[in-house]
Amino acid sequence: MAKYEKTINGKFEEVINQLQNDISNSGISMKLVAESNYTINDTKIAVRVYDKYFMRNGNRASLSLTVVGSHNTIFISAIGAGGGSGVFFNFSLGAEDDMVEIVQKSIEQME
Repeated sequence: MAKYEKTINGKFEEVINQLQNDISNSGISMKLVAESNYTINDTKIAVRVYDKYFMRNGNRASLSLTVVGSHNTIFISAIGAGGGSGVFFNFSLGAEDDMVEIVQKSIEQME
C-alpha cells in the first residue's frame, strides 16, 4: 500500500478536474470505476476509485482518491493498493507507488 496526502489552496472544481485528467491520461488501462460526490454546507467531498492493469506483474492495482474542500482549502488523500502478487505474502513491484505518484505529480504542478 502507498499513500500520499497534501493540503493545498485552490478551487475545488479545478483541482478535481486536473486530477481526473492527469489520472485518466496516465495510461491506457487506467479506468475510473466508481465515484461519489457530496456537499454539506461549505464543504465538498469527492471520492474516486481507479483501476489499472500492470503488465509487468500481471496484476491490477487500485487508486482511491479523496478530495475535501472548504472555501479555498483542499485536502487530497491518494491511496494505492492491490499491486502485489502472492497469496500469503504480498510481493509488490511498485504498482501502488506508481499510481500514487501520478497524484503527487499532478498536485505539484498545481502548486
